[in-house]
Amino acid sequence: MIRIDQDDPARADVHRLLSEHLADMFATSPAESVHVLDHSALSGPEITFWTAREEGGLLGCGALKLLAAPPGSAQHGGKQHGEIKSMRTTEGARGRGIATLMLGHILDEARSRGWGRLYLETGTQEYFAPARRLYARHGFTECPPFAGYVLDPNSVFMELRL
Repeated sequence: MIRIDQDDPARADVHRLLSEHLADMFATSPAESVHVLDHSALSGPEITFWTAREEGGLLGCGALKLLAAPPGSAQHGGKQHGEIKSMRTTEGARGRGIATLMLGHILDEARSRGWGRLYLETGTQEYFAPARRLYARHGFTECPPFAGYVLDPNSVFMELRL
């Protein structure tokens, strides 16, 4: 049975997965276009971090970051918004629907918190095509940069109104 629970990004197996994720991002995108958070940043108070495990074995991870209210946020009903961070599946778990399970968990959590929108940034390269398809299947659409991001030919920005 696959369980998704809050976890510690510094836990040894999670740290290895996040280090692999960071290395892949730098291998795939120019340094100025890499927006991945390391394990210490994922431990911040504005972030909730989860792992998916089966019989204790790590399958993947994902995080939800509370975004600071943008100027004029009252126009969005005064609701809080979030950003999906660090969605990653272990190599051995790919193709098993782990990313879909994690994304569903994150969406459910954001909805239960009463948040208005979820945002994310991902890459434009072919390496990121499966992620873009996953997000689009769940209703995310492209949007302008958010939360301090700037236009970047290596980034795709997406949002989902909850």
